Amino acid sequence: MIEKEVDVAIIGTGTAGMGAYRTANKNTDSIALIEGGVYGTTCARVGCMPSKLLISAAEAAYHSSHTDIFGVSVNNVTVDKKAVMKRLRSERDRFVGFVIESVEGFDEKHRIKGYSNFIDDNTLQIDDHTTVKAKSIVIATGSSPTYPGFFNGAGDRLITTDQVFELDELPESMVIFGAGVIGLELGQALSRLGVRVKVFGKGGAIGMLQDPEIREYADKTYNDEFYLNSDGDVKNIKNTGDAVEIAYIDVDGKEQKESFEYLLAATGRRPNVDKLGLENTSIDLDDFSVPKANNFTLQTSVPHIFMAGDANNGIPLLHEAADEGRIAGENAGVFPNIKSGLRRTSLGIAFTEPQMMTAGLNIHQVKEQCQACYAVGEVSFEGQGRSRVMNINKGILKVYGEQGTGRILGAEMFGPRAEHIGHLLSWAIQKNMRVSEALDMPFYHPVIEEGLRTALRDLNAKLFLGPEMIERCMDCGPGA
Repeated sequence: MIEKEVDVAIIGTGTAGMGAYRTANKNTDSIALIEGGVYGTTCARVGCMPSKLLISAAEAAYHSSHTDIFGVSVNNVTVDKKAVMKRLRSERDRFVGFVIESVEGFDEKHRIKGYSNFIDDNTLQIDDHTTVKAKSIVIATGSSPTYPGFFNGAGDRLITTDQVFELDELPESMVIFGAGVIGLELGQALSRLGVRVKVFGKGGAIGMLQDPEIREYADKTYNDEFYLNSDGDVKNIKNTGDAVEIAYIDVDGKEQKESFEYLLAATGRRPNVDKLGLENTSIDLDDFSVPKANNFTLQTSVPHIFMAGDANNGIPLLHEAADEGRIAGENAGVFPNIKSGLRRTSLGIAFTEPQMMTAGLNIHQVKEQCQACYAVGEVSFEGQGRSRVMNINKGILKVYGEQGTGRILGAEMFGPRAEHIGHLLSWAIQKNMRVSEALDMPFYHPVIEEGLRTALRDLNAKLFLGPEMIERCMDCGPGA
């Protein structure tokens, strides 16, 4: 048995673990970086990168088949189902390779392969070969797909979001459970690539959208392309050998039975903390048996143990995991001289078409924080100039502002190029910009971002800080 004593032990080499290692290593060379599985982040292997590769293929197929409005005819658009998945995995493996190179570039004496188990608040057992005693510990073990036991009726026809990208070719059909960001991104992409798709959600939730009007608009828009029931009532799931049969109540209240090649569970992820031996520590756990952690220092109830990334049961986004890794690693490396780290304005994006975006506070948080002292500026993209030129003129943007101060508080959007507008708004919110200050910024013509200016002008007027909106204002350009 090898025995090691270090200043910092980091469990996990995903996005958060790598960030923690780099910052901790600036303060100490006494580190144990522990990984039980394969190197490579959730984002690169099974998350944002392979899903965007699938989405890009789907957009190519869809837009090639919808050119008639421009007076352009494209005949015989076909999808090679094996070629789509082959390119996806090839590019995915390339991204994963970059991550592996990064981890293998870390000092070899710091790296330990094996699964960690807490013996006490300071001691880890790594498989059956090493014990590590650490002054501080960062838990960055990532997450895994989770789904209700009801789905097990699908047997070997059940796949998760960690497995779907390993299919040799696109299936003929797929039923997807989960109308969150991942379920909708994959559902729309698969549908555009010729897969027969049905998506079932719960409670009417659609992605991360909170505004009822925007959610309703998105629901109708998605249903124009593929079947989506955001509050599905599924009665039974059964494996029939070469398919999975589901019985469900349709939107007309009638029971239906339908078979699909696969059932895809896109119902969320759970932190990988259940096999760490946390019962051997004095860490306080939440109702889901996950350690509680301070949002700014990433400390658990045991001051020298930190949580970062997906393991923290927070927002499962790469940029959040990277920030948390850096904060936890910095504090672990200088413990006990800790400090609060920079937490950025919330920004969420879904790469469906139209895209979804949230920045800053959502409408419910605005109401709770401001009571009645807020206003909402909005714009429809159906008549917005550049959007209409490009034939992507669907969607709504709403921007929330505070009465009195005129500060921009948050925004929500379902519409074209929301990823870009989301960045502009999140930067403005983080800088505590007032609506009038944002309106002083340059807006080119013709661009989709002019829609943001329209919403800001509407908000400024409703905050009684600017003039009433002018119908078809010509300094915005036609249709802006």
